[in-house]
Amino acid sequence: MSTHAKRERLLLADLLEAEGPEAATLCEGWKTRDLAAHVVVRERRADAAGGLLIKQLAGRLERVQAEFAAKPYEELIQLIRTGPPRFSPFALKQVDEASNAVEFYIHTEDVRRAQPDWTPRELDPVFSDALWSRLERTARLVGRKSPVGLVLRRPDGRTAVAHRGTPVVTVTGEPSELLLFAFGRQQVADVGLDGDKEAIAALHETKQLGL
Repeated sequence: MSTHAKRERLLLADLLEAEGPEAATLCEGWKTRDLAAHVVVRERRADAAGGLLIKQLAGRLERVQAEFAAKPYEELIQLIRTGPPRFSPFALKQVDEASNAVEFYIHTEDVRRAQPDWTPRELDPVFSDALWSRLERTARLVGRKSPVGLVLRRPDGRTAVAHRGTPVVTVTGEPSELLLFAFGRQQVADVGLDGDKEAIAALHETKQLGL
């Protein structure tokens, strides 16, 4: 496993363990047990994980995820810590870095920011740049259903166009916060928005951002 992905994996596992199986998350309808089951199924059950992207497989994914959620919580945490099996695509370093660093960062914040006493986490510049690189590559994908034109901008002025259209809303923030915003966590992302008031309201309320 690569450095960023491994670190974020262990941080997520530690947080899930500390919060217990019934803590709130930002994922609608999910407690920490459900989130842990999702992470395990995504890495270990490719036959079901396709339901994340293919509607016809969604029912199978729900059944398999429910089966894993019924397992002892400690077992789920250990499966997250130990990582994917050798035959999983996520066992490849390149896939691990490209997918899991972002996945685990977002889900860690899904748990952290759902708690009333959460505090901002300071990220190192190298990891921030890695998150920005990932966001640049996926901006058009995660923003494809935005109800308005959407531009993501770092404080240093670098931008990524997530959706072409008018009116345009420009969202400014650190890469980690822009990532959360673009992946549907608009209400908890520490960003500034510039644009038409109605467009900003529509962007805040939409559930169409993300994969």
